[in-house]
Parts: sequence; C-alpha cells; structure tokens
Amino acid sequence: MKISNAKSSQTQPRPEHPTPHWERSEWLNLNGSWQFEIDHGKSGKEREYFKKDHHLTGEITVPFCPESKLSGVEYKDFMAAVWYRRGFTVPEAWTGGRVLLHFGAVDYETEVWINGVSVGTHRGGYSSFSFDITEQLAAGENIVTVLAEDDVRSGRQPRGKQSERFYSHGCDYTRTTGIWQTVWLEFVPGTYLSNMKLVADPDNACARLELEIKGRSAGTVVTAAAFFEGKAVGEVSAAVAGTYAFLTLPLSEVHLWEVGNGRLYNLELTLRHDGGTEDKVRAYFGLRTITIDGMAVRINGKSVFQRLVLDQGFYPDGIYTAPSDEDLRKDIELSLDMGFNGARLHEKMFEPRFLYWADRMGYLVWGEHANWGLDITTPAGLSSFLPEWLEGMRRDFNHPALIGWCPFNETWDRNGTKQDNEILRIVYEVSKQMDPTRPVIDTSGNFHVVTDIFDIHDYDQNPETFKARYEPMKTDGEVFVTFSDRQKYEGQPYFISEYGGIWWNPDQKDEKSWGYGDRPKSEEEFIERYRGLTDTLLDHPKMFGFCYTQLYDVEQEVNGLYTYDRKAKFDPAVIRQINSRKAAIED
Repeated sequence: MKISNAKSSQTQPRPEHPTPHWERSEWLNLNGSWQFEIDHGKSGKEREYFKKDHHLTGEITVPFCPESKLSGVEYKDFMAAVWYRRGFTVPEAWTGGRVLLHFGAVDYETEVWINGVSVGTHRGGYSSFSFDITEQLAAGENIVTVLAEDDVRSGRQPRGKQSERFYSHGCDYTRTTGIWQTVWLEFVPGTYLSNMKLVADPDNACARLELEIKGRSAGTVVTAAAFFEGKAVGEVSAAVAGTYAFLTLPLSEVHLWEVGNGRLYNLELTLRHDGGTEDKVRAYFGLRTITIDGMAVRINGKSVFQRLVLDQGFYPDGIYTAPSDEDLRKDIELSLDMGFNGARLHEKMFEPRFLYWADRMGYLVWGEHANWGLDITTPAGLSSFLPEWLEGMRRDFNHPALIGWCPFNETWDRNGTKQDNEILRIVYEVSKQMDPTRPVIDTSGNFHVVTDIFDIHDYDQNPETFKARYEPMKTDGEVFVTFSDRQKYEGQPYFISEYGGIWWNPDQKDEKSWGYGDRPKSEEEFIERYRGLTDTLLDHPKMFGFCYTQLYDVEQEVNGLYTYDRKAKFDPAVIRQINSRKAAIED
C-alpha cells in the first residue's frame, strides 16, 4: 500500500496545524484515506492485524469517526474495536533527531504499531497523546497501524453524551469510536522542548514560564522572546536545570486579554545546546487574571458577567469532529452574534483549535470532561478519570480563554448507589494543585462536595416562579439549593449554569424531538419566556453569570437557539438585545 503524503493534497480534511499554541515548522499531517476494519470480536490482535503486510478490508477518511457521514463509513451500531492502517514516508531532511507521532484524540483504548512493532498504548477518548517512533522507522515507506477499543456501556470509561443505547435518545447522541482528531508527525531535535506552563502576571508586567525539556540538557540554554503585533516587547534566557527551565519574561508593554478583545502576544522559544540552535517552537499567550471577590468573579480586576451558552461540540456530518477549522470559528461567531460572551464546553474536551479561536476572539470558556457513563460510586472510578483529566489540563493550561475547570457534570447516582464523594474531593484538590490560577467547580449542578463556585441547574419554564426562587438571596436571605439533603451552600459565588432549554421546533415533525417543559405556542411567547428567565439572572446582584441551554439543537434535542445545521431560529439581534445589557453585578 502506498498512500501519498496527504499534506500536499487540496482535498485533505482538516489540513491546518492542530496545535497553534505549540507549533514547529517540521510536521506532516496524516489525515485522509486510511485502511479500516471493524473488529466486533476484538480478535484482531490474535489474528495479527498489526503485522506490516496485513491489509484491512475497508477504507475510512481520518479524522472523522466511523459513525459519521464524513468518514465514508457511517456505521452506527456498537463497535467493540476498530483498526486503522496507512503508509507514510518521512521527509529525507528529518535526520539527526526524533520523530513523534501525535494523536489529537482516539476513543477509547489505543495501541499503535509502526512496521509491526508496538510503540505504545493510551487510555482515554478525549486527551491528546504521542509516541516517539524514531527507532521503529525504516528507509522509504513505513506503515502505521492503530487499534482502538471502545465500550461506552461498561461504566469504566467517560463517554460524555454518546448514547448507551442503539438509538440516540433524550440528551444522548450518536457515538464516536476511534480516531476523531488529527493524526500528525513532527520532527524534533535530539534535545527538545516538550511542554510549557505559562502564568500571566500583568500586574508585574511579566509572564512566568515553566519549560520541560527532553533529551540531554547539560549545557543547554533556553530563550523566550515575546512580540506584540510584530514588535519585540521582551526577552529572557535561562540555563536548563535537569529537565526544566524556569523563566520570568519581562514585558515592556502590557496589553490585557479581555472579553471581546483577544489580545495575544506571539512567543518564540529557542533551545540552544553548546551555542548551537537545537529547537524552535512558536507559541502565544494572553495577559489576564481571574480572581474571586465575594460574589463576583473578576477578570483583570473587573467584575464581568459571564453570559454563557451550553456548547456540546456536535456536528451533523462529523459528530464529534468539526468538518473544517472554519466551522469551529463559526460556532463562536454564532454565539457572539446572540450576545453571549462565552460557553460551557459541555461533556467533552474540545480540540485545541476551538480554544485557539476562543483565545483570538476573546471568548470565555469553561473546560469540562465527559464524565457521563463513568461509574464513580467506588474508588475504582478515579483511575479511569483522573489521568485523562490531568492530561487535558496539561494540554489546555495556557489558553487565556479558558477561565475555569469543571471536571464533572451532574454526577447522578448509579443504580441507586450514591457517588463516592472522595473521588470528587480528590479530583478537586489535584486540579487546584495543577492550576491554582483558575476556579474549579467540582461537579456542575449536583452533587457538590468541595467547590470554588456553587452552581445549580434550573429548568423551570415559568419566569415568575423562577424569579421568586432567587429573591430571598438578594437580601442575604435563604439561598436556593437543589438537593439540599446532598449538598450545602457555603458562601461561594453562585450562578445558574444551566437554564432555559426552551423547546422550539415548529418546522419539525420528528416524534423523538424534545426540549424542557411545554412548548411555547408562538415565537413571541418564546421570546418573552426567554426574556423573563434571563432578566432574572441579569438583574440579580449576587449572580455572576448564567449559562443558557443551548446554542444549537443536537439531533433529537431541539432546544437550541440555532438548528443543528446552524441556522438561526430567531433574529439574533433580538436575543442579543436581551443578553447583552449590563448586569447588576458588573462594575
């Protein structure tokens, strides 16, 4: 089999660099046509599908999952295991260093072979991973084989909104199996920069960097140079100590990253070994702070009301994968057009390209994992959750648009057994150790154990009873708590992180369609209900934000402000006028 380097093809899907926040010039996109086969009996390893000369029976377009139309497969039933195979040729110039094979995401348990030799495994359907494949490469054509095993019904893996039944139902949708983000090769020197953790410090006109290095670091110096709109505004160098370098990068100009103004600094990192250039990485960062002050959540010291919308990250033709980079940007534009300034990225770790556009457009996002489906009633659930969650936090830490973490969502009891509270406590504590700069919500909605922010979900469709529920809180009266026997409010900032979900699909006859509550009888009734619910939250002096359910319909759930194919159900200007007026808590 000989598949040409698809990077040169005009029809290659998702050709853009997958991680613009961490980019080298030497890389090769492996998206496109791969051999493919479904392995219902999980017997492929026994039958040695991984051997270099083994050919698979079908074909698929990567990075789209086999359930999707864009994959060319469109197989919707459960798949216990799937196999992928393609050839590639490493550029001749890639000598004297290391070759890394990257996967944006593969659902769920993955093993990878190069020329019939296993190079590693990974568990987790949402976090990114890579393998050093240098030693397994041969001259000329090489073969990569990928096995992905997936079982959303096991209770042992986070599945998010993937349906545990054959059909989509309620707020669970079409499944995603196997590769669903870009696969790519990268050439790095023998000693190279492997990760960066950057903490912005605009009050002291600097950024603090922690850089991780792989390879022989003795005699190695790293330099960080910052630029704003092409102008050099800071530079610092430091010797590498062991496998880390710690730098404070002074900045001659302070330009804040703000809501609606994604002011970004370009960052060039250079690793020099014994005076020679060893590695170069292009990155970027934004200067902004997040602090909690009483009931307000402040960005750069200002109380900013968070006008959030629930974004599930589903696409009609790509399921979990956006058909194009433009589609990722467009979803943010659609949200902004209706007066929202951010989103809860719901029950899914979104791909880095989405966060890149959020960074550039000044769009607030909350990072969340796909915890639904995972049994957390016993300590065993922690081992299936925490490693992948930390991988996601490590990958996304440097995005200024990301203003908070929410590892769990609605941790309902499982078969009558309550959640193990220690799992939520441990994940919260470890998350705070990993990132003390952002607030952490332990579990959105229920059942809170220890949290920086207290949020609830309230789908009351009556604006009057909805408003009355939160009136006492205005005068230090009783704070409304759902499931008061299971969770306790302890004075944290408070907001309604899911509300609305108003059912509106007058042009659809599908009997499976649903939304929350009763359907309005007219568009005017919808708008008045939306206005009444939203005004309650904007006018409340102790609410720092809201999150409306949801931005667009997903399959049978038709409570979006846009249809599934992203057509506005209402005049965006009308919704924008309701959403965008000044809130009571804002400075």
